Amino acid sequence: MDRSNRSLPCSASRQAARSCMQQLVEEEPMDENRLPDDEPIYVISVAARLVCMHPQTLRYYDRIGLMKPSRTSGRTRLYSRSDVDRLRKISRLTDDLGVNLAGVDVILNMTQRIQELQDELERTREQAEAEIARLRRRLRELLGHDEEPETVINVRVREIKPGVEEDAS
Repeated sequence: MDRSNRSLPCSASRQAARSCMQQLVEEEPMDENRLPDDEPIYVISVAARLVCMHPQTLRYYDRIGLMKPSRTSGRTRLYSRSDVDRLRKISRLTDDLGVNLAGVDVILNMTQRIQELQDELERTREQAEAEIARLRRRLRELLGHDEEPETVINVRVREIKPGVEEDAS
């Protein structure tokens, strides 16, 4: 591997990495869906180059708990695409927005918690919809009608209490 661009500024190094990656893509197309985003595939030097950081910075982030890369049996750090995305977020927050590392940690943890809650909400919504569908089927069976249960119930309520208007919603 050509190591001559080690002393290049970050933008030149990034450009060299893009060029190298483009050559790899042209030579052998890679199916990105083949590996999960959390599959550890990049050694520290590659991950550092992908995000234009020094490997020592990644080691520091690991030491303070901002990053938790996987480790091989020989203790080599391995980074996944998710880890690289997290490093990019850290870079954007610190470099572009001026957030300190303690703030970055809070922001990333809150972002992760929000995502977990959104996922939980989606699962709960799906379970509720499935339960509603089950109850509707059961109500149709009990009523002996093919009509929607709400229609049957509204008609019956109007039969019992004349003058009751159907809800506009």
